Amino acid sequence: MNRLVVRQTTAGLMRWLPGGALVVVGFDARHGSDPFAAEVADVVSAMGGLAEVLPRPLPTPVLAHAVLARGAAAGVMITASHNPPQDNGYKLYLADGIQLVSPDDAAIAASIDAVAAEDPAVEFAPQPERIVTLGDDIAADHIAACCSVLASTGRNVRSVYTAMHGVGGDHLLAAFAAAGFEPPVCVPEQFAPDPDFPTADFPNPEEAGAMDLALGLAAAVDADLVIANDPDADRLALAVKGRDAGYVALSGDQIGVLLADHLLRHEVAADHPGGRVVANSVVSSRLLSRMAEARGVEAVTTLTGFKWVARPIVEQPEKHFLLGYEEAIGYCVGGVVRDKDGISAALVAAEMVADLEAEGSTVWDRLDALAVEHGLHVTAPVTVRFDGPTGNDEREVALGRFSAGPPATIAGEALTDWFDLADGEHFPPASGLIANYGTTRVIVRPSGTEPKLKAYIELIEDVADLDDLSRARADADAHMEQIQAQIKAVMLG
Repeated sequence: MNRLVVRQTTAGLMRWLPGGALVVVGFDARHGSDPFAAEVADVVSAMGGLAEVLPRPLPTPVLAHAVLARGAAAGVMITASHNPPQDNGYKLYLADGIQLVSPDDAAIAASIDAVAAEDPAVEFAPQPERIVTLGDDIAADHIAACCSVLASTGRNVRSVYTAMHGVGGDHLLAAFAAAGFEPPVCVPEQFAPDPDFPTADFPNPEEAGAMDLALGLAAAVDADLVIANDPDADRLALAVKGRDAGYVALSGDQIGVLLADHLLRHEVAADHPGGRVVANSVVSSRLLSRMAEARGVEAVTTLTGFKWVARPIVEQPEKHFLLGYEEAIGYCVGGVVRDKDGISAALVAAEMVADLEAEGSTVWDRLDALAVEHGLHVTAPVTVRFDGPTGNDEREVALGRFSAGPPATIAGEALTDWFDLADGEHFPPASGLIANYGTTRVIVRPSGTEPKLKAYIELIEDVADLDDLSRARADADAHMEQIQAQIKAVMLG
């Protein structure tokens, strides 16, 4: 990521867009983000477009919403999300407010390659009169949209918040104030944007230790809820008081089904004339589908990534998009932003906990009730990394061991059916496979950026009643350990 790459990429995009296109440009607080954003605006203006630049470092969801609010042809966000400090990136949205997919991705990539070949230096004369800095109302518009997805009046919740050294802090506090919540107690060491991320080697709330400061503060102030955004505030992590003691981080799937449960219980948009739809990625829990179907709500399963999870918003515009999520702590509520949004999801999460507190209930009680009603859904990963110069080749060999035919049995369960994602029959073509062993599902996929192979395992255990939950959990945990061991052995050959 350097200025030349930014210039070539933007020039290729502008060649592909119609003449005079409006492009909204956002940036976070990472090293180089501001000058990279200025480079984007310069190239847009030089090639006859109009660049509207966000007024300061702001969360990625603000840029995604601005594409729609401003009627832009495209939006560019300079961010590396939760990557390490040395990274940066270029995130592109088209006019529908969603990240691009085929065939637009290939067409824009070809245009970028053509620019690099024909004019490697990408020398253009910026037109300052075609560059506009937006006002603070663009952030306020996003906050108003976030507040519009709230389902109830529950606001009595004590929360702790960490911005993870990113750009979400001030924006989340403004959103909480606008929605009527008491301000969260903020982790002071991680509140101000700092591109070096001094307290988090890998600034991802999912990483072990990343939320330790927030959890310690929560214990000190007796918080009901711990909220964490990643540095560009498009992801959301939560922790709550444990069943017995301490604070426990919820998994991405637990957060997803709890948000859906909250919205469904409050019958959000239940009278929408076109019906309602929820979506989650194929590697996320099937519990969402069972919950939705029980309420007469359509459930869509997509490939991973919000360029797919949010697509029902535009493909089924007659329906109200209730919720989309993926297990990697990404949530889209209400479709007001057509990407994951850690700000609106944080508001709904706080409202959910406030409502449960008012009922004398907890998130654990709701998860138990959902297990009894729909079955205990247990998910777990298996990841193998292949280091060294031949790592990617070894990863492909390991994937081939599955693609040639998954194991006939897993932990005593027989293979019932399977398919290769590359066949394009069930989803747009992708790398990996899905194998079903009764109600147990195993998905094996390679990492797109690292020499890693990952299996996503989900098993479902029937539960008779609340008294049966302890037995079901013990059986499911033992079964999961067997499955993980067998899958890892196949990966390693």
